[in-house]
Amino acid sequence: MRIGIDLGGTKIEAIALDDAGRELGRKRVATPRGDYAATLEALAGLVADLERATGQRGSVGVGMPGAISPATGRVKNANSTWLNAQPLDRDLAARLERPVRLANDANCFALSEATDGAAVGARVVFGVILGTGVGGGLVVGGRELTGPNGIAGEWGHNALPWPTDEERPGPACYCGRSGCIETFLSGPGIAADHARVNPGASLSGEQIARDPGPAAQATLARYEGRLTRALASVINLLDPDVIVLGGGLSQLGRLYENVPRLWGPFIFSDRVDTRLLAPRFGDASGVRGAAWLWAPGEA
Repeated sequence: MRIGIDLGGTKIEAIALDDAGRELGRKRVATPRGDYAATLEALAGLVADLERATGQRGSVGVGMPGAISPATGRVKNANSTWLNAQPLDRDLAARLERPVRLANDANCFALSEATDGAAVGARVVFGVILGTGVGGGLVVGGRELTGPNGIAGEWGHNALPWPTDEERPGPACYCGRSGCIETFLSGPGIAADHARVNPGASLSGEQIARDPGPAAQATLARYEGRLTRALASVINLLDPDVIVLGGGLSQLGRLYENVPRLWGPFIFSDRVDTRLLAPRFGDASGVRGAAWLWAPGEA
């Protein structure tokens, strides 16, 4: 049995899967925000609950914001800031008395969709999170690629490619730079863009997506143009077979038609065969991918 845990900023969800990917159990609790010790206990409690419910002991994988730094062995780059500088993998392994595997939540999303989701059978898969932040994960040959710095796929903190004059220098980003892809393509990013162009407007990304009015439609068109350029740069660099979108903004059905129609001029190829797909498992992809951090035969 494999147990996967999605450690989010507001909720922690855990799932138990059998070797065929069938769900054996699932549980969700609120995240103890700001409290590292309580977060560790919540993770251990979810594992105990699932093992008690199934009567089986499982391997444990955790998808989390940020990554474990190869330099320090501690969490870095997590927007759930109470995790930063903590040895989460070592502490959780000690608490559970077994090895655990941790990975960035976007990597888990990509791994889920590559294993038995929308991108099953594809060799190179780039998974994109378009939500409160913008993340990315890379899976090659069915295994996540993390890199020596633990940041493979972190496209959200690159600059928006081919910016227009109106897009320079770009909004300030929490990472300390300006004009990052995340500041344009996240849910807060599209809301801020709409407010800049329409002073006094106060709509969330989800509200903009549902608004048929001309102002919202213009905002969505700008969003599509920026997503087109950002993904074109990924294709130029990685040439993936499939790009799968996740996060709240992935529910915009028009993206899957309009972005591939627009990205050709930005891609250094006479033909573009990369497929842009919606996720098969939606919000469940992250927690399923955490379970798949243990490959068949390892669990």
